[in-house]
Amino acid sequence: MIQIEVKKFQELSLDQLYAVLQLRSEVFVVEQDCVYQDLDGKDHKALHVMGIKDNKVVAYTRIFKSGDYFEQASIGRVVVKASERKFGYGMDIMNASIAAVEHYFKETTIHISAQCYLLQFYNSLGFNAVGGEYLEDGIPHVAMVRKK
Repeated sequence: MIQIEVKKFQELSLDQLYAVLQLRSEVFVVEQDCVYQDLDGKDHKALHVMGIKDNKVVAYTRIFKSGDYFEQASIGRVVVKASERKFGYGMDIMNASIAAVEHYFKETTIHISAQCYLLQFYNSLGFNAVGGEYLEDGIPHVAMVRKK
């Protein structure tokens, strides 16, 4: 089981920030073999949703209110440490992120840019594809929206 923490950028400890950036790099750059600019200047606008197990960040997303990234509220940088995926933490961190968008931003329409191979996963959370497939950093993605 993971413990969920939601923090503004300024509230992250240096250790938490390092752990988040390390996890994002470990999965998005190394595991997915994708060279891209993870540090995009948007982390300071986001709320950071961390899944913590044994004092380590093993799952993470960042969420934005409408207008800060997309027109609608959004969830991005969805990541779970490879060794922890078998425990369903992807579902846990996404459910916590959806709840955080609703709680902190009072918004129920949520936009994501989903990697295509995760389409069924996001469908199971109430997201539906809008538009066609596109490449983002060389990886096939599709825009998805969840309306409550």
